[in-house]
Amino acid sequence: MINEQLLNPKSIVVVGGSNNVHKPGGKVLKNLLDGGYKGRLYATNLNEDIVQGIKCYRNIEDLPSIDLAIIAIEARLCPDIVETLSKHCNVRSFIILSAGFSETDSIGKEIEDKVVSIINSVNGSLIGPNCIGVLTPVYHGVFTEPIPKLSAKGCDFISASGAAACFIMESAMLNGLTFANVFSVGNSAQNGVEDILQHLDETFDPAKSSFAKLLYIESVNKPRKLLKHAASLIRKGCKIAAIKAGVSESGSRAAMSHTAAIVNPDVAVDALFRKAGITRCYSRQELATTGAIFMHPQLKCKNIAVITHAGGPGVMLADALSKDGFDIPRIDNEDSNILLKQLHPGSAVNNPIDFLATGTADQLKTIIDCVENKFSDIDGMAIIFGSPGLVDVFDVYDALHEKMQTTKKPVFPILPSIITAKREVESFLAKGHINFQDEVVFAGALAKVYYTPKPSSENIDLPNIDRTKIRKVIDGSEDGYIPPDKVQNLLDAVGVNRVNEEIVFNKESLVKAARKIGYPLAMKAVGPIHKSDVGGVVLNITADDQMQAEFDRMMSFDGVTGVLLQPMLLGIELFVGAKLEERFGRLILCGLGGSFVEELKDVKATLAPTGKQECLDMIHSLKSQKILAGARGQAGVNKDKFADIMVKISALIDAAPEITELDLNPIIAHKDEVVVVDARIKITAFAKPL
Repeated sequence: MINEQLLNPKSIVVVGGSNNVHKPGGKVLKNLLDGGYKGRLYATNLNEDIVQGIKCYRNIEDLPSIDLAIIAIEARLCPDIVETLSKHCNVRSFIILSAGFSETDSIGKEIEDKVVSIINSVNGSLIGPNCIGVLTPVYHGVFTEPIPKLSAKGCDFISASGAAACFIMESAMLNGLTFANVFSVGNSAQNGVEDILQHLDETFDPAKSSFAKLLYIESVNKPRKLLKHAASLIRKGCKIAAIKAGVSESGSRAAMSHTAAIVNPDVAVDALFRKAGITRCYSRQELATTGAIFMHPQLKCKNIAVITHAGGPGVMLADALSKDGFDIPRIDNEDSNILLKQLHPGSAVNNPIDFLATGTADQLKTIIDCVENKFSDIDGMAIIFGSPGLVDVFDVYDALHEKMQTTKKPVFPILPSIITAKREVESFLAKGHINFQDEVVFAGALAKVYYTPKPSSENIDLPNIDRTKIRKVIDGSEDGYIPPDKVQNLLDAVGVNRVNEEIVFNKESLVKAARKIGYPLAMKAVGPIHKSDVGGVVLNITADDQMQAEFDRMMSFDGVTGVLLQPMLLGIELFVGAKLEERFGRLILCGLGGSFVEELKDVKATLAPTGKQECLDMIHSLKSQKILAGARGQAGVNKDKFADIMVKISALIDAAPEITELDLNPIIAHKDEVVVVDARIKITAFAKPL
C-alpha cells in the first residue's frame, strides 16, 4: 500500500544519518537539505549529536512521532529498528535503502520477510529494500544523483532498478524532461511497479496528476494488476512507456506444439503491453525519447513536414520517418511557391523544407506559419536546427519558442548542437521545452508511440457456445493431447469452421472414406505430434493405389493409430494458437501458418479474453499484412472470419481452462472462407484460470 505519509510526509528521520556524504545515510540527508524539504527533519546515529546541522538522536526511542523513516543501516539491524520506529514513533512509512536482503540469500530473505510483516501489522507502507529511494516535489529521498527537475506535470517514473533509474533520468534530463515522482522499488518486498501504478491509477486527478508514466520492469510479478491499472490510466488520457528487461526463451526449447515453441516470456510481455496500450521500449535512450514525445501534443495523423537548415540530417530524418510508416508528402502548390520566394535562393520547400545554413529566425517563423495555416495535408512538424558555432543563434531558438506557444499542429524540435549551441539550447529548455538530440532515434520513438494500440475493451462479450458439450469432452478426457475426434467435437461446440474429414483405422474403411471426401485428398498420420517431421503428411493423393500404399507406410510408424483423410484445399495458410503462460494467463496467437510458422514467427499475441476488434488489430499488425490483403493480384483472406476464429477460441478456453495448448495449423483461407484443416489441443486437469 502507498500512504500519505510516504508521499507527503510532515516529518522525516534518516536512520543512519551521517556527516559523510559519500555514504548513503549522509548523501540522502544532504539531498533532503539541498532539496529544501520544508517539514521536520531528524537523523539517528549512535556516535553523533548533530549531523549536517540537524539534531541527531543516539537512541531511536527518544524520537518524536514521525511520518517517514529513510533507513540506511545494515540489513540485520532493520527488523528491530522498524519495530521500534513503528511502535514508539508511530512511523507508518518506510524507505529502506540498505542491501543484504532477499537479493543475497535465504537469510536475507528471512530478514526481509520479518520487516514486511512488522510494517504490514501497522498498515504501513514500504519502498525497497535495496533501492535508491523516492523523489517527489515534496522531498528528495534518494542517496544518488542526478536530481532532476521535479514538477507535478512531469513524468511519473517507476523503476525496479536503482542504477537503471539513475541512468534513465540522466538521458531524460539531457532532453529537458522533468519528473513528477520517481519510485525506485528495489526488491519490491511490499510495493512493486504494479502496486505503485495501482496507486497512481486509483488516485488519478486530471487537474493535478501527471499524464505520462515511464516504467523500468525486471519481473512482471502481477501481470493482471499491471494490465488493469495501465489500461485504466491510458483510458483516462495517460500515456505509458516501459522497458521490460530480463526475458528468456529457455522455456520453449523442448516445445511439443507450434504454439509452445513460439510463446516465451517475451511474447507474453508483448501481449500484455499491447492489450494495455503500453508503448514498449528497449533502451534508456528510447524510453527517455518516448517520454519526451509524451510531453508534446499528440500527432493525430501521419503526414509530417521535415523543416531543416541542414540538408543531411533532414534527409536522414525523412528516411527514418518513411521507414517507420510515416508520410513525408510532397508539397508543390501555389502557397509553396510563395513560401519559396521568401527564402534564400537555393532553398527547397517540397518537403523536406530546407532553408539553408544561412536561414534566419524570421524565415523559420514564416515556414512554421505556412505549414500551420496553408498546408492542410500536414499533421505535424519536425524541425532540425543546430549551429556550426560561428554566431549566436538565440534568436532562432526564441522564434521556435514563440511559435510553439501558438501552433495547433505538433512541433517536435530536434536540436543536435548541445555543445556548439549549449547556451542557446539550455535557454530554450529553461522555457519549459523538451529537445530531441538525434533525428533517427526520434523517428523510431515517434513511430512506437503513434502505432501503439489503444487498450482493449474492458467488457468483452464472448460468443454463445455449447458449454455443456465442451465440459462433457473435457471432463471425459485424460491429461495430454486429446484424440482428433474429441478435438473435432470441441471445434464444433464453438462453431469453428473445420474441414470435412474422416479417420480410418483399416483398409476396409479407407476406400469408402475416400469416396465420401473425393479426390484429390490429403492423408495425415494420427498419433505423432509433428506429423510432417516424420513423413506423416502426404498431399494431392489422386488414386486408390497411391492412397493404399501411403496408408500402409504411415501405419508402420511407431505411435500411429490411424490415418486422417481430408480434401485438398487451396488458399493462404494461417495459424491460430492458445497457451497458458505462467503468471500471465492464457494467450491467443495468430499469424501465417504451415510448417514454417516457427521459423517465420510472424505472430501476434494477446491475453484472453479477446474481442473481435482486438483480433482484427492483431491481424492488421502482422508483417505479412500485404499477403493477407492479396499480393500480386491474388485474392486476400477474409479477415473477419479469421478474427471470428480467434474470438471463438477465446470463448473455448474460457469454458475449458484445462486447455494449456491449442494449435489450429494450418487454417486455409481465401476471400470467402476460412477453414481449419488441422488442430491439436492439450489439456491439464489442474490448470486453473488466473
